[in-house]
Amino acid sequence: MDNILWTARKRTIFGLPLSFTVYTLTDTKLFIKTGLFNIREEEVRLYRILDITLKRTFEERLFGLGTIHCCTADKTAPEFDIKRIRDSKEIRTLLSDQVEEERSIRYVGVREYMGENGEDMDGETHE
Repeated sequence: MDNILWTARKRTIFGLPLSFTVYTLTDTKLFIKTGLFNIREEEVRLYRILDITLKRTFEERLFGLGTIHCCTADKTAPEFDIKRIRDSKEIRTLLSDQVEEERSIRYVGVREYMGENGEDMDGETHE
């Protein structure tokens, strides 16, 4: 069973947690649950996350929020946002550290994301 490291709700107007989006970070996966009547739950394995970017609009900074943008090697969710969360800098660091730990544990390197002919995910060839 995975340990829950962080869970939060997407914030809306004035930074209030009035949305139906819940983020949960465990030591191996990130879950994004959205919806009220029709619920969708996306699961992303941390070792598949390739890039993490923190974005903070003026409004988000006013209310102490931020959005974390992730690029992954996952076919169903190649890019996603962890939107309007509190402590976004700390969560970005926590997520980044967990991604690196998972990649280290699983011995995941660049080769996993390379194609048969040495092409990366963007179609560029490397020697």
